Amino acid sequence: MTTPATVAGKVFLIVYGLFGCAGTILFFNLFLERIISLLAFIMKACHERQLRRSGLLPPNFRRGTAMSGVGSLVGWKPSVYHVMLILGIFAITLSCCASAMYTAVEGWNYVDSLYYCFVTFSTIGFGDLVSSQNAAYQNQGLYRFGNFIFILMGVCCIYSLFNVISIVIKQVLNWVLKKFKCRCCPKCHKSSARLGRRNAITPGARLRRHNISMDADGQYDSDTEGRRLSGEMISMRELTASNKVSLAILQKQLSETANGYPRNVCINTRQNGFSAGVGALAIMNNRLAETSDSR
Repeated sequence: MTTPATVAGKVFLIVYGLFGCAGTILFFNLFLERIISLLAFIMKACHERQLRRSGLLPPNFRRGTAMSGVGSLVGWKPSVYHVMLILGIFAITLSCCASAMYTAVEGWNYVDSLYYCFVTFSTIGFGDLVSSQNAAYQNQGLYRFGNFIFILMGVCCIYSLFNVISIVIKQVLNWVLKKFKCRCCPKCHKSSARLGRRNAITPGARLRRHNISMDADGQYDSDTEGRRLSGEMISMRELTASNKVSLAILQKQLSETANGYPRNVCINTRQNGFSAGVGALAIMNNRLAETSDSR
């Protein structure tokens, strides 16, 4: 295992890792956008084929034609859960194929190979199992190329799967918190209001919060935005509720990819210089686009 030993080497590693990790995350997000576009197109084609078999869609129907008469396709949207299922199946298939290669070449048992694939593809990297450590292999060049391809595709698929799963987890947490809110008694509402006052972290936050609540409708889009600007900490419920936009953005991108992107959105996006993105990247890009419009 090679690690930097000198001060200059450690400083170089920090600088190189800063830009390298940022560029890698950008590459993974771009991969996620492309794979979502591909899955949305495939799911749209499968849905149209299913409608043709059931007789709900004319046999001569083609993409791009008027869809006003086809009621079965007007309100249809690709499901985020189907995307998560497809990504999960593809990641499992890729891990099984890579494990078969590692079992035959490295001499590990199949369970250890699957364990190595998950640890490597998820970028955990414990280091207890490391490939390509022997002095020589049969067909060494071919094995290194296959190892590179499996690791690259595996990391991209697992990252995309983790991103989609995190969006679904946020949606589940929103549903759970909504259920708790419905069952909560007025006494709990009073206690949560008292706890909210204790979350102020700057002097005079109570007065600023009172002024912001009076002008919230005119100046801010939500009460949460006002609290952020006043310097008061937001609750976990508000943070989770604000994150539900990730699922909406992903669902919107799936729908627009399957049915065709709106031209006005694309024009505004090109003018601002920001792409739509997926998940957390989409939220950041939308915020940057709004900031550039306001300026």
